[in-house]
Amino acid sequence: MSQDEAGKSMSRRDVLKVGGAGMLALTLASAGVPVDLFGGGEVEAATNDNVKLKFNSDGKFKIVQFNDTQDDEHIDRRTVELMEKVLDAEKPDFVVLNGDNITGGCDTAVEMKQAMNNVVQPMEQRGIKWAITFGNHDEDSTPNGGLDEEDMLKFYMAYKHNVNQLGEGGITGTGNTHLMIGSSQGSKAGFNLWLLDSGRYAPNTIAGQDFEGYPTWDWLRLDQVAWYYETSKKLEQKLGYKVPSLMFIHIPLWEHRFMWYASVDGRSEADHARAVIKHQIVGERNEDECPGPINSGMFSAILARGDVKGVFCGHDHVNTYHGNYYGVLLGYAGSAGFGTYGLPGADRNRLRGARVFQLDEHTDNVLVDTHMVFAKDYGIDLTANDQSVEPAPIPENKKQEKIVK
Repeated sequence: MSQDEAGKSMSRRDVLKVGGAGMLALTLASAGVPVDLFGGGEVEAATNDNVKLKFNSDGKFKIVQFNDTQDDEHIDRRTVELMEKVLDAEKPDFVVLNGDNITGGCDTAVEMKQAMNNVVQPMEQRGIKWAITFGNHDEDSTPNGGLDEEDMLKFYMAYKHNVNQLGEGGITGTGNTHLMIGSSQGSKAGFNLWLLDSGRYAPNTIAGQDFEGYPTWDWLRLDQVAWYYETSKKLEQKLGYKVPSLMFIHIPLWEHRFMWYASVDGRSEADHARAVIKHQIVGERNEDECPGPINSGMFSAILARGDVKGVFCGHDHVNTYHGNYYGVLLGYAGSAGFGTYGLPGADRNRLRGARVFQLDEHTDNVLVDTHMVFAKDYGIDLTANDQSVEPAPIPENKKQEKIVK
């Protein structure tokens, strides 16, 4: 994510939809866990009929992460081809579109919906459950198209196989939630997926000081970190054990940058050589990590809780590495979108791909493997040109948004 990609800063909003107890109850219910954990009271939130995720009878569960599909309604056809071929080859149980799902260039609400529809059809057509997070570019078309993140989230949720929730109320961002994966046997919660909105751009100033010389992207705010921490504790208290999990955010943590060199200040080849061994790093790094100017403290919270086994992002399109940073996997999924920036020159599309996660409930950490797959593995044309196409029709059988009381 180069500085040129940042664009104009837009403010973030708080979305008030459902309280902490309500969201915890909804996500426990999604795993088949009883929801009468807090006594009486009503839960009111938009939800999906098929939110339930469950390990297969063999105790396995596979996740595919697509990042930065990042196009307007005239999507590059190879983005869709890549998604389709990955899904057909991997046959995942769940897909996360981890931010920058669309970008600028849409002039109307219809065009924004067409852009979103383009990237969800591969899952919808195959009956694969999926969810999204938001990145810094998802609202680039909002000034002209009129749909903000809350509108977009409701549009995504209206698809038959989407499992997003409206998200935690009273905290920064849109759609912050977690999705429980039930065990293959009974109602035990087997794994958890944290989906957080890492924002767009830093404010123009704080205390009268601008961010000249600093990264200008956003960061997870303290209320989001606190929500993760407190919800994680409540889950452990109610279930009697810590639920292993993955966290998906669009913008990387500062710790992603620290891990590559096993240092805060060192940037030498020797530093990286030490890091490769120390943190078992695999994959490529072709641009500097681009976190926000403030360290959110999320990694400290994760270490304190001990349930998150990996934090995976996108944002920096030509980084595909992952490593073990003090017991937590940190990594990238690269870019699945052929319509956005890539490597220089003829190599522009060499790293277009997706990340695959293998879960096995019979192992201690549950997460047993993660690796990248690439467009080149499927014989997709990697020519550094534009192959945009007309938008696919939006199906009329999208399910209706539903309010559950």
